[in-house]
Amino acid sequence: MFTLGFVCLLCISTGCFPKHIVFTLMSFIVHLVSGLGTVMGKYGDTIEIPCNNGRVVEAEVTFVKWKYDKDGNILVKNQDQNTTVFSDVNYKNRVSIKQDFSLVITQVAMTDQRTFTCMVVLREDILEYPVQLAVYNVPSEPQITNLTTVMEIGKPTTLAQCRSEGANPAANITWFRNKTPLMTDGAAIKITTNVDVDKATGLSTTTSTLEYTAVKGDIDAKFTCQVQHIKSANMDSSPLVFTVNYPTEKVNLQVVSQGPFKEGDNVTLKCTADGNPPPSSYNFYIKGEKKTVDSNTYTLTSVTRENTGEYQCSLVDHEDIVASVPITVEYLDVVFSSTGKIVKKLGESLEMNVDVKASGAPQTSWKKGNAKLNSQPKFDKLMYSDSGVYECVVSMAGLKKTHTFELVVEGSPVIKNLIKERGEGMTKVLKCVAEGFPKPTVQWSVNGSNAESVSEHGKVTYSLTIVPNGNLSVSCTVSNVLGFDIKSINVSLFSTIRSADQKDEKSDQTILAVGIVFGLMLAVLAIGLAYWLYMKKFRQGSWKTGEKEDGSTEESKKLEENQSQKADV
Repeated sequence: MFTLGFVCLLCISTGCFPKHIVFTLMSFIVHLVSGLGTVMGKYGDTIEIPCNNGRVVEAEVTFVKWKYDKDGNILVKNQDQNTTVFSDVNYKNRVSIKQDFSLVITQVAMTDQRTFTCMVVLREDILEYPVQLAVYNVPSEPQITNLTTVMEIGKPTTLAQCRSEGANPAANITWFRNKTPLMTDGAAIKITTNVDVDKATGLSTTTSTLEYTAVKGDIDAKFTCQVQHIKSANMDSSPLVFTVNYPTEKVNLQVVSQGPFKEGDNVTLKCTADGNPPPSSYNFYIKGEKKTVDSNTYTLTSVTRENTGEYQCSLVDHEDIVASVPITVEYLDVVFSSTGKIVKKLGESLEMNVDVKASGAPQTSWKKGNAKLNSQPKFDKLMYSDSGVYECVVSMAGLKKTHTFELVVEGSPVIKNLIKERGEGMTKVLKCVAEGFPKPTVQWSVNGSNAESVSEHGKVTYSLTIVPNGNLSVSCTVSNVLGFDIKSINVSLFSTIRSADQKDEKSDQTILAVGIVFGLMLAVLAIGLAYWLYMKKFRQGSWKTGEKEDGSTEESKKLEENQSQKADV
């Protein structure tokens, strides 16, 4: 009891409970400590009040009387007689006495909160045992009334009332913001508490009203009220969340569409404000021109590079509250010096020029067929191997331009090699390897079985299979629209069987050498015979005429010696 009293005094000094609640508690506690005995009963229940804490010896008692306060008589009981209940309107139908002389009261009411005295008459003495009855009742759960939904920053607003009924002593109500108790500060927070006592029941109803001045930090804050009572656990209301209205202080402009942007795209701008409720319309400044729309978005359709620049939005009624955002429209223009099919002559030079105009730094890559090139192709002296399809890709910021061209290197045909090989049986295979473009055609000087195989870079091999019937000189002629080339090779019927190539070539060379020697011998014989006939005729003419020969004898001898040398050759 002493502890409860001390707590109440402490609460008065610190303000943890309203004073009217503390005084009620003090009054309740006074009832508990004022008598020799104390009994607590719950409102509406049946309560037993003991006589001398049940230590009265029945055999020694001749008379028992229960009374209340000073003059209120409840009932009497004489030894060996029935109980007599007085006609007191407060207790006539609600009291009885037990065998141990305890007083039983049904339907305990607040009016029963008083002092009851058990007077006991013994054979030699009269004793009185006063008992203090304290009646309590648990309050109802918190009820929220007069609830508002919107707060405005800087403006005091009555948020709600919290009500709890049927308590004794009266319940206390505390307001919380995010589980932190609120206290009246005379400025931003004002809490008004009222306690009303029901005249019929004597029970108390506590009502607490919260008036609050909101700040931005109260957005999404949770407010609750808590009912506190000495005879029950604390009871919390459901959380209350209020809409906090406040004026716009700044706006923000953002690009909703996903960049980077290229010409032809649509770009959507969105303007937002930090106020609540947000504005329903905004000003958008498009290339310096103000456009007021009943929305917070504006869409630029089919943008071009001219749309690159700074864009703004503002409040309609406060144009000085403005935000801006830059927009860049990417573009990529690529011009090639040559397109389509490019025809060049063998040995000529070629350089491809690419003119790029872009909003940023593009990346350029080259390919020939499926092979990647390390650099832009440049040809100082074109070869057949340079022919092919080239692809150039220029890319930047989601943009890509692709260009292809076909390079054709042309040249008149040239026979690079003419060889012969031994075929099956008596056949021989002649191979004429030529280079040129367009692909040359072939013409052999003899008939045979023709075949051809094309290799890369303008080379083609023509094959001719023949069965020679003697010593032949076979020629290969290759030609295209740009010119022709011809080469010959000797082919012999007889050959010494050695290796595939060497056998035929050596046998042909031997036959050729023998033919040359035989021809030279015939030539020498013919020259000697002619000289002999000439000399014979010349000398016979001199003898017939008797004429003297021109020149000296010495000159004649020299002439004869020269003629003899020619004949020997």
